[in-house]
This record gives sequence, C-alpha cells and structure tokens, in this order.
Amino acid sequence: MAGENVSSFQHLISQDDGLFKDFLADDFNVKEHANQLLASGLIIADQLAALVQGIDTLDKQLRDQVAAHHEDLLSQATGVETLEGVLQMMHTRIQSLLSAIERVRTKVVEPFNKISSRTQQLRRLQDTCDLLRRVIRVLYLSKRLHGQLQGGAREITKAAQSLNELDYVFEGVDLSGLAIIESDRRFVKQARKEVEQQADKMMGQGMETQNQNQVATALQVFHNLKCLRSTVEHVVSGCVEMCRQKIQQSLDSKTLTQQQEKTQRHRAGPGGAAIPSAGSSAAFRATLWTSVEKMMDSIHSACVQVNHLQKVLTKKRDPVTHVCFIDELMADGQHINFVSFFWSEVTSILKEDFTKAENESTFLKQAFEGEYPKLLRLYNALWARLLPIVDNLSNTAVTQIPDGDKTKDQLHSPEDSMRDSIAAFETAYLSRSLSHLFDPINLVFSSGSMSPPTALEVDSIVKTIANELNVASVDERLSVTISKNVSKTIHMFCVKCEQLLSTDGEASQVIGPPTVGQTRNAATVNTLYLFRQSVEKVLTSLSSSYPAEAIKTVRTTLQNVTTLMTTAVNPLLESVSDAIEAIILTMHNEDFSAITAKTDGQVDTPCSLYMRELQGFIARVSSDYLSQFECRTFVMDSVQPTASGCLELFVRHAAIVQRLGDGGKMRLAADFAQMEMAIMPLCLKVSDLSKSYRLLRAFRPLWRYHSIQHSYSFSYLGAPQSLCYPIRSVCTFDHIHLYIRYQEICNI
Repeated sequence: MAGENVSSFQHLISQDDGLFKDFLADDFNVKEHANQLLASGLIIADQLAALVQGIDTLDKQLRDQVAAHHEDLLSQATGVETLEGVLQMMHTRIQSLLSAIERVRTKVVEPFNKISSRTQQLRRLQDTCDLLRRVIRVLYLSKRLHGQLQGGAREITKAAQSLNELDYVFEGVDLSGLAIIESDRRFVKQARKEVEQQADKMMGQGMETQNQNQVATALQVFHNLKCLRSTVEHVVSGCVEMCRQKIQQSLDSKTLTQQQEKTQRHRAGPGGAAIPSAGSSAAFRATLWTSVEKMMDSIHSACVQVNHLQKVLTKKRDPVTHVCFIDELMADGQHINFVSFFWSEVTSILKEDFTKAENESTFLKQAFEGEYPKLLRLYNALWARLLPIVDNLSNTAVTQIPDGDKTKDQLHSPEDSMRDSIAAFETAYLSRSLSHLFDPINLVFSSGSMSPPTALEVDSIVKTIANELNVASVDERLSVTISKNVSKTIHMFCVKCEQLLSTDGEASQVIGPPTVGQTRNAATVNTLYLFRQSVEKVLTSLSSSYPAEAIKTVRTTLQNVTTLMTTAVNPLLESVSDAIEAIILTMHNEDFSAITAKTDGQVDTPCSLYMRELQGFIARVSSDYLSQFECRTFVMDSVQPTASGCLELFVRHAAIVQRLGDGGKMRLAADFAQMEMAIMPLCLKVSDLSKSYRLLRAFRPLWRYHSIQHSYSFSYLGAPQSLCYPIRSVCTFDHIHLYIRYQEICNI
C-alpha cells in the first residue's frame, strides 16, 4: 500500500510542472542544480518564488494524502506494536537456549580434552612403533644386502629384491637424522648404483653375445627395481640412436672425404701424390660403398639385438607373480612390438638421411643413382639376413609404442618401408636406364638415312639391353621394372623400323626385278629378325636365374617384332598369291579333250603350258624376291599359307576341268606330278604343307582310272574327311567318276 501511495505521489508531482522532474532523478545533486539555475540567466527572485510555490503545493498534496489514507496509517501503526511483542518473546527464548548450551558445554569440554590428549599419545606411540619397525627392517635388509653384494652376479637379482624392499621401507617416511641408520642409507644408495651398473653391463653383454640367460637376469634385476619399462625403452632407443649415428656418419660427404684422405695418406706415405677431389675418383666411391656396407652390418646387429630382447621379454616370467614381462609392458591393452618400432624408426632415419645426403652432395647423389643396383643389392643382402626375424618385423597388429606424447605406427610392410627410403634413387635410375636404352637406337636412326641398321649397330643395341637386364638381376622387382623399359626399347625399335618400310605399289610388284622399296623391306625384315633372335638369345641365357614375369614381359613385346616382319612381307606374298591364282586359272584355257596324249617321242607325258609358266614364276619369285631374306625359316613359315593355297586352288580347278579326254587325263596327272616340283621353292619340305599336300597326293591317282568299277586301296594317302571339297558343277561322266573316287579315298 505504501508503495502505491509513493508512486501516485510522484505521478502528481510530475504532472504539475517540469520544474520538479529534476528533483526525482536518482543522481540529483544540489550544487549542480543551483549552478544550472544561475547559468540559465533567469531572475533569482522568480526562481525562489517558484520553489516556494512548489513547496506549498507539496505540503498541500501531503495533507491530502494523509487525509485520504488515514485508516491505512492507523492499521499499520497497530501492526508495529504487535511485531514488537513477538520480537520480545523471541529474545526471551534465545536467552534460554544460550543458557542450555552453556550447561552442555560445561559437561562436554573436559571429556573431549581428555580424549584428544589420549588420541595424540596413541598416534605418537604408533608413529614411534612404525619408525622402530622400519629401522629394524632397514638394519636387517642392509645386513642381508651386504651378503648378497658379496655374492656377485649370482646374487644380483636377490640384491635387487632387497633394494626394492628397502625402497618400500623408505617410501613415505623421512628417516633422515637417525644416526643409527645414516650409514645404512648411504650404503643403500651406493648399492643401488652398483647393482644398476652391473645389470646394465650384463644387459649389454647379453645382447651382444645373444645370451638369453644374461639378458633375462638383467631384466629380472630391473623388474625388481621397478624400472623395467624405462630400461627396456632406453635400450631400444639406444639401439636406434646408435643406428642413427652410424647412418649419418656413413652418408656424410665430409666424413667420407676424410676417410678417403686418411686411406690415401696411409698408402702413399710421406710425400705422396695429391688427393683427387671427392666424387671424382674410384677411391671415393670405394670408400662410400665400404661405409654403406658397414652401415648395413650395424643395422643388422642392432635389429638382431632388439629381436633378442623381444624374445626374452616374451619368454621371461617373474618367479613370484608368474606374470610374463611382456604382459607388464602393455600400452593401451596391446603388447608392444619393440622390433617393429625399432624397424620403423630406422627406416625413417634412412629415408631422412638419404634425402639429406642427396640434397647436400651431388657426388653422393650421382653415386647412388648411377649405382642403384649395388645399393639395392646391399639392401637385399640386409633383408636376407633379417629373414629369421621377419615375423616380428611383420607383426603390425601390435606395433605401437609410446614415445612421449606421440605414438609410432608401423603402417607398411617392413620390406616396403626399407625400400621406400631409396625410392627416389630407383626412380632416377629407371629414368637413366631408359635413356641408356634409347640412346643407341636414336644414334642409329638419327642420320635420316632410309637404310636399316647394320648387324654391328643391332649388336650394340642388344648389348645395351643385355647389360641393363644383367645389372638389374640383383633384385626381382627391379628386373621386372627394367624389363618394362626393355619392352619400351623394343617398341621404339619397331617404330623406327616401321618408318623405313615401303607400303605402296612398289613393295608389291612381282612383274620385274626387285625394286628399291622391296630391297629395303627385305633388309629391314632381316634386321628385325636379327634383333629378335639376338634378344631371344639374351633371354635364354637369363631364363634360369631371371624372374619369369620379366622374361614374359620382354617376350610378349618381341611378338610385335614378328608382327612387323609379317606386315613387311605381306604385300609381296599377296601379290605372289594373286599371280599364282591368275596362272592356275589359265588351266581352263587348255584343251584336255584329246583322246590320246601327244608325247612327241617322249616317254613321259608332258605337262601343260600353264604348269610350265607356274614353275617359272615360282622359281623367279624364289630367286629374285625370297632370296633377299636371310631369315629363311620365317620366310618359309610366312609363304606356307601361299603354297597351301596354291595346291588347294590347283586341285579345286583341276576337278572342274571341262571336256576331259583320256589324253587330257594323262596330262593332268603329269601336271599333278609337276605341281609337287613347282611348289618346292615355297617350302622347306613339301610334306610340311600337311593337309594340302595330302590332298594333292590323294587326287593324283584318280586320273589313271576310267571306270567306277576299279577298286584299289589308297589308304596310304591318308586324306581326311575335312579335305573333301563339294564339287557342284560336274558336267561329264568322267567328272562324276573322279568325284566319286575322291570321296571313296577320303572315306578310307
């Protein structure tokens, strides 16, 4: 109610005049308000009169408010009297409570003080007893430790156990200042250092000599001293650091130069010749590779030591708790593979230092890139020596080990991680190898001449290929990669030779003597054949020790050489086939209707004119065109389809000759005999024509018989059913007779 009255009163003041609004502000200041009035320039008397009038107005409003709320004011005054009575009653009760509390305090304080005193006495007695027990235990353990230390290495684990018990006794209690055990405290500290030194020495000797007993004893000592994890991590880190120093020393050009100079001075003696600059002599590279070999030996030795440590940790158990040591060295619920961690660190160091050596020294870069197979051979030799511990290296399922705030992970297979460190050198070597393979080809074809390479030039190219393949034989994967470069080289050689081939009409004519284009094509085919045979000879010599995949890659590409050779001779052979077909077709211009053969006094029946023309043409093809090819086997294989087609075409057309008399039959029989002789220049042996030749032999005897009643056995001819040609156009009885006899022979 009072709040409502005040707010209504303030509302009335604010409605009268703006003069009173300033007096309602929370930050109203009398002096500031007076200064504002004086600074406004108004008359002071008027301002005072206004203020007096305002005061009167306020008084009037106050009286009106009191008169309007008289009843409320009276009720509030009555409530104040009631509140005073309640407060007086509460004050009385509080005084009574304080009196009761004082009486209780009087009864409790004395027993509490007695209990506190007895409790403090008991605590001090317990502390004294504990201290005395600790002193007694220290004296006993110190005495026992004296005897154990005198036992040497045999009692070192017991001494470590005693030190562990002493650490437990000293833990959490300050025993300094006790004169009775002061000498024992100093002895314990000295004994701990001595035991740790002996254990470190034993650990080092055991890892160097691969003695599991020594390593197990040292680990048991460190386990008893409660420092097994830190010690093992320190040992592994020490092996990593040793490898780091050896790698840096082996790949430092300054160190290598100093070693070279020292070696040269030792050999030359006083007043010896000047030393050539680093990288410019074989001596520097010899020093480099010797250093790299020693580096590989150091890595192998360290890796074997860490693997030995891993084995002992896996086998060794605490004799008291029977817990395996490796189980106590768990990180995030997984066993730690120290070998894998070590290998990951070493491969990272190798990659880092090889990159650094490449950037800092052009001599080292040239040596590693130019002799990459030698470096890879050393890597492979190291990996071969590490094969007995490959299982530990490959165990990527438990390969995490804490390293400060980081975790090392083995992300790749161990061999790939090792090869990744020299991947840059492999890339450069492959590029350089491909350039070496291309150089002799570019040199041979660079003059712009249209003549194919000579035998010496082909031999130079093949020697380069053989050299690259032989150098790459140190590694299977490198061999496969180099074989792909060789395939590119063969393809390039084929492309260059293909540009020399003549493919126009000049290359396919068989009318006159060989043209320049035909001669060049034959020379190109001879070159390709020589190249293919030479490469095949190289592959045969390597096949026993070279990867099958690499051999297959090169041989697959060599098929392109054969394909190109076939492409080069096809235009000529197609023309020969067309000419032979045209000559055989002239058979139908002959007159075979004579009843008797005209022998002109000769014993044998003469052959037909077309046959003599065919014999002359084939002989000319062999002497003029095919004789240019030195690769006789390839040419005969290529010509064989042409020869077979010639025989089949001859038989087909002989079977449909019209108006055939007895004399004509005899002449056709003579033509069949002459065909065997005519076709011989197109094959090594006529029997090589297989089915086509058997067809010719099977058809030849049919011309001697006139009646279907004749029965003879021609089983020796061996003509299969597949060679039976369906002769549809048979116009005379003799033709029908020949067709029936042919079918009988084929069915035998």
